[in-house]
Amino acid sequence: MSADPSVARIAAPLRAVIPTRRDAAGLAVVGAGLAASFVVASVSSTLSPLVAAVILGVAVGNVVDLPAVFGPGVQYATRRLLRGGVILLGFRLAFADVVELGVSGLGVVIVTVTATFFGTRWLGRRLGLSENLSLLVATGYSICGASAVAAMDGVIEAEEEETAYAVALVTLCGSLSILVLPVLAGPFGLDGEAFGAFVGAAVHDVAQVVATAATDGDAALEAATVVKLTRVVLLAPLVAAVALSRRRHDDDESDGGSVRAPVVPLFVALFGAAIVVRSSGVLGDAALADIKSVEKLLLAAALFGLGLGVRVARLRTLGGRPLVLGLGSWLLVASVAYLGVLVL
Repeated sequence: MSADPSVARIAAPLRAVIPTRRDAAGLAVVGAGLAASFVVASVSSTLSPLVAAVILGVAVGNVVDLPAVFGPGVQYATRRLLRGGVILLGFRLAFADVVELGVSGLGVVIVTVTATFFGTRWLGRRLGLSENLSLLVATGYSICGASAVAAMDGVIEAEEEETAYAVALVTLCGSLSILVLPVLAGPFGLDGEAFGAFVGAAVHDVAQVVATAATDGDAALEAATVVKLTRVVLLAPLVAAVALSRRRHDDDESDGGSVRAPVVPLFVALFGAAIVVRSSGVLGDAALADIKSVEKLLLAAALFGLGLGVRVARLRTLGGRPLVLGLGSWLLVASVAYLGVLVL
């Protein structure tokens, strides 16, 4: 007796999510790397577990030639665990944060994200860089650093070297922001909430935003956090728009016989659902703290897996042009954010 086709359609995604025995070896390596990345981050004041995971993954991948048996588990981490982490990222956000910003604050966020995203992609084309690398850098700088890079990579499936380079760039410039922006606060005439809004709109990773804004007190930190999380809300529509654009392009290039990708990837839809749940207030602080911990674990595991696939020799072939793109995008996002705070 044949299985019900509708049941088979439901079961297929579930089978893809649940790891199998063939994934065990690779997941064991990823688990070891994950533990090591948290140890490194715990003794470093500048490295988050996500960044430490990428660095360790690249180091291991270029020193040890892992047998093919580890491949399936590593691939599971870089795809399934990554998307799970992005979904859980949605539980950090609530619609009340957006409302709290007001029209002017929301305007600063939208203008900064839009200008940075399209400006970075334009600069990437001018520098002769690949579309995928420019897109990853644009997403990381305009939204939320390494997490946004990972989310976009889940849609476009870029080369491992491109993903690692994009993560390295947002980490470098985000770290520079911690050192540079507090020094510029005085000459720029920014303090308190104004400085916080500027930092929230200009700095990439959430942790980097907190570190930078905290130098100017609680008012700056609160404003920076609200602006930053509002930027993160835009991750879902941005990734969905890119997925839709890629789908249309693939449809134009195909002969009509290929399987069409969904308009909105499932993990992006679930990211949006997580925001709705967070906004409803049904989850307490303890539950949200646990979810945040799991989110960090999943994303760090995925980034370690991505690092394992990076080969430094191939990374060198990209040259210094990605660095020019990263620095140019950093100046762009900071300039637009500053002007936005002044005008709006």
